[in-house]
Amino acid sequence: MTTTEWETIEGGVCAPRGFRAAGVTCGIKNPDSPKRDLALILTDFSAETAGVFTQNEVKAAPVKLSQTYLKQATPRAIVANSGNANACTGTVGMEHARRMADTAAKALGIRRREVLVCSTGIIGMPMPIQRIEPKMPDLAADLGDDTEANARAAEAIMTSDTRPKVEAIRIRIGGKEIRLGAIAKGAGMINPNMATMLCFVTTDAKISKAELQAATREANDLSFNRITIDGDMSTNDTVLVMANGQAGNRIITKGGPGSRLFREALTELMRRMAKKIVADGERVTKLVEVVVKGAYTDADAEKVARAVANSKLVKCSWNGQDPNWGRVIHAVGYSGARIREEMVDIYFDGRCAAKHGLATDTPLEELEKAVSGPKFRVCIDLNLGRGEYNVYTSDLSPEYVLFNREEYAAAKQKR
Repeated sequence: MTTTEWETIEGGVCAPRGFRAAGVTCGIKNPDSPKRDLALILTDFSAETAGVFTQNEVKAAPVKLSQTYLKQATPRAIVANSGNANACTGTVGMEHARRMADTAAKALGIRRREVLVCSTGIIGMPMPIQRIEPKMPDLAADLGDDTEANARAAEAIMTSDTRPKVEAIRIRIGGKEIRLGAIAKGAGMINPNMATMLCFVTTDAKISKAELQAATREANDLSFNRITIDGDMSTNDTVLVMANGQAGNRIITKGGPGSRLFREALTELMRRMAKKIVADGERVTKLVEVVVKGAYTDADAEKVARAVANSKLVKCSWNGQDPNWGRVIHAVGYSGARIREEMVDIYFDGRCAAKHGLATDTPLEELEKAVSGPKFRVCIDLNLGRGEYNVYTSDLSPEYVLFNREEYAAAKQKR
């Protein structure tokens, strides 16, 4: 597919017809902070909803609750907070998650099970529900369907993010314009399956629930499951896709007309969001795509890509603008994939650093230039087969350590 088949538009989750968003301040993490920390997304019409959640065996209360509600009802709204993960908080945490859904439902005039709940922030701290519940009427009153309303919601889900993450595109299927919009947040504990990340996608496409779930899983595998910042998996990861059918298209079903185009558009949107998350990782300076080809199998290619993308030595070398291919090939070697050292080629942004496992005569200055920018690609050709895989990752900076130490110190003061 060429990018001319979709067009970037404004509005994020408010771009599709029939969706509204809001964001208000509760002081969840800091009562004195003016930052928005409670978000709401509402569809004015019935919607099919698909979800993908963390694979961590330790799941936050809102994850458990939303998984349950998704099976029991047709959701109309998503309420999400930042500043507190409501994870590892026991039965009280589940009660607080239910209360968030209940108060949001009452403010909106819908049923509790039509509200999905998401949280992100500090693990192990009780949710200050007493600050959230009084703000629900304000949150409902703040709902809007324009770019500004979307911006308020996008800000409200940010934690260590330095900027909001927003995208929207439109495509045509069967002569009808279909819009897809998203907001997301990162930016630490980023590693598949998914990460400490939330992504909410809205679309006005008319699509069956089964096809929406299949499309969401496929898009997630090609986007959020291909990013890593620090190699850690969170307790709160959630991707939700709501489709309210207001585009008026013929219903999209598995393998039917428009199915492939919709899946490609959803994947494109989610891939854009995934790259935004990596680029805004906690104190990172580089967005790096690791591409592995020529593996025996795709599974072997994935092993190599993840080993290189998660190697602390490799990531630190990138931070220092050091094209150290030796660190790359050592990660290739311990990846568990089938390799032959004498067949491995390594490229930094198209410049060959190693050929058949040996150094090339490419000038060091050229290799250093290749890794000096904010974005570059590392390509590893194993020359053994047709297996391919790619991962988006980042460098690792001293500031990452300092930032997380400061976060701990701030959290400690509140215990």
